[in-house]
Amino acid sequence: MQRLTQSPTEPAFVQDPYPFYDRARRHGDLIWWEDYDMPAALSHRAVNALLKDRRFGREIPQELAQPGPDHLAPFLAVEATSLLDAEPPRHTRLRALVLRAFTSRAIAAMERDVHSLCHDLIDAFPEGPFDLLPAYCEKVPVIVIARLLGVPEDMAPQLLRWSHDMVAMYQASRTRATEDAAAKASAEFTAFLRDYVEARRKVPRDDLITRLIAAEEDGEKLSTDELIGTCILLLNAGHEATVHGLGNGVKRLLELGLGAECLTPEQVDQTVEEILRHDPPLHIFTRYAYEEVALFGHRFQRGDQVSLVLGAANRDPAIWPDPARFDPTRPIQTNTSFGGGLHFCVGAPLARLEMKSALPILFERCPSLRLVTPPSYANTYHFHGLTGLLVQK
Repeated sequence: MQRLTQSPTEPAFVQDPYPFYDRARRHGDLIWWEDYDMPAALSHRAVNALLKDRRFGREIPQELAQPGPDHLAPFLAVEATSLLDAEPPRHTRLRALVLRAFTSRAIAAMERDVHSLCHDLIDAFPEGPFDLLPAYCEKVPVIVIARLLGVPEDMAPQLLRWSHDMVAMYQASRTRATEDAAAKASAEFTAFLRDYVEARRKVPRDDLITRLIAAEEDGEKLSTDELIGTCILLLNAGHEATVHGLGNGVKRLLELGLGAECLTPEQVDQTVEEILRHDPPLHIFTRYAYEEVALFGHRFQRGDQVSLVLGAANRDPAIWPDPARFDPTRPIQTNTSFGGGLHFCVGAPLARLEMKSALPILFERCPSLRLVTPPSYANTYHFHGLTGLLVQK
């Protein structure tokens, strides 16, 4: 296996990681990424296979688990109840209960509300240059999630701050200050939701929190801690993916002089999938090996980690001709932006609905939208999103 070095915080890599992915992929399905001290899967076939291989999973083997530092206790307590890092049988129970409340019908019923929200946000755009990220790309998903959960909409800015502080824990640029902020946000978010869940137990409403309270599978219900962890995951994961998906998509469309013509009802599905493929919001997921297994020329031992580089898999020339080219007419093929297998993102339908609503409405309402300054990417890898998106309508 070829050993390669590439700092994930190096400025050129932050702005454009794809040349490194291309170089690394030429060495085969797996390389050893020195900076992470683990194998990294870069080809579509390797990433897709490892996402679906039940000999690998998100949860560290129990005998290898170590207690976390005291200062991270609130954050780790949320992580311990999260569906994201659970494996069967706990994952099976949690996901089944969540899906009974987070149904495709409930999501589809939100389409009109999402459309109305997008129009309201555009009505509030200023006349001069403004940053589209906080004005639109951030507000669409966080307000949608707040409404879905049944949380007061005026809590959206606070939810956004908690989300940003918590997901920063997954960034390569993480520091002790990052950890302290994440712990504080976790404690505050948990306390808020605990009070809110108790209020919903007493006075049910037609919202996701009430449905999660009522959800039951084979006589089992979500515990309060599991319910809180699920709500936090839905906000954090769903918000980050959609913000970056929208921001990266608008950036690319404006740079190429594209707009409403590739966001028609007949074309929007392909355009959204191409945005997610071409510049996905999340570039890495990791897995642990659960047994000794040989794959792609490497022998894994129980407890070994492997990095699944979604951003590289989505530009594999073995799957997509001329993969670096953004082509909104490209036939839809399965990309890895929302993961795969057992851990395929439960919020993917909502994220797609938001993008397929927000992008056409934006370009229809603002046909002269243009970039004021070239946008740059934030030093937040494994996430891949912009520092800002200064535009003028």
